[in-house]
Amino acid sequence: MKRAIGIWASQIRANFLLLAVALVLIGGGLAHDAGSFLWQPFLLCMLGTILVHASVNLFNELSDYRTGIDSRTRRTPFSGGTGNMQAGNTTESGVRAAAWGTLLGAAGIGLYLSLRGGWLLVAFIVIGGLVTVFYTTLLAKFALGELFAGLCLGSMVVTGTYLAITGQVTARVLLASVPPGILTSLLLFLNEFPDLEADEWGGRKHLLILLGRKTAGRFYAVALAACYGFLFWGILAGWFPALALLTFLTVPLALKAAGTALRHFQDFDRMAAAQGANVGVVLGVDFLMALAFFL
Repeated sequence: MKRAIGIWASQIRANFLLLAVALVLIGGGLAHDAGSFLWQPFLLCMLGTILVHASVNLFNELSDYRTGIDSRTRRTPFSGGTGNMQAGNTTESGVRAAAWGTLLGAAGIGLYLSLRGGWLLVAFIVIGGLVTVFYTTLLAKFALGELFAGLCLGSMVVTGTYLAITGQVTARVLLASVPPGILTSLLLFLNEFPDLEADEWGGRKHLLILLGRKTAGRFYAVALAACYGFLFWGILAGWFPALALLTFLTVPLALKAAGTALRHFQDFDRMAAAQGANVGVVLGVDFLMALAFFL
């Protein structure tokens, strides 16, 4: 039993699900700051987002197993698949059932929450469900994967959580959802570096393939700087609390990740280290944003 739990925790990439937790915390922090925090919809949002994130990971693993991409990648802690199906630890049918089961569970929670959030939350649920199923098989073939990942597992989670709790959306919430959206896109983007050749062989056409490693490194650095610039503007303009300056504690990690992407974009081992730094940036900024709004 213990081994089975470990295998399935690996299969759904349980450590990656911290991103879902952080995003819901931002939405909850915004609701708390507005004086409208409620525990039940907050916790349901947390569970639903974790389920849909697990579903995304499972559908992605299924696609990469079928196409053979995961058989051609060099695995890192952040990319290259889990290898569970290749090793016989899990079966294709089992992973497929888990992918649909977690998605349907998330959809059920979302529909219940829409009683408070209304038609806009229903639209979020439908869009999120479609992106979950078709992200790897369709969006990643038309250089749209990074954009929709940032929207659906970034900005829309923050906005949707606030909407589910309060029943409305404000300009402040929309602005606060921008940095998490950018960071989720960049999380995916940097994690594509080690798998570029395998992805291209498997028929993908994501943004990294279109740009090439060198230009993609520059794009990553500029986008990361723009995210911090947006945060600083939001604080100066009064949209975000002064405590959001805590997010700048992650700047050393950002400099490490950006510097590596600019200079060592061809070096597998250095880029794997940059991926780790980038994960620290994404989770650090998201959790510290949430803390700033809760306090």
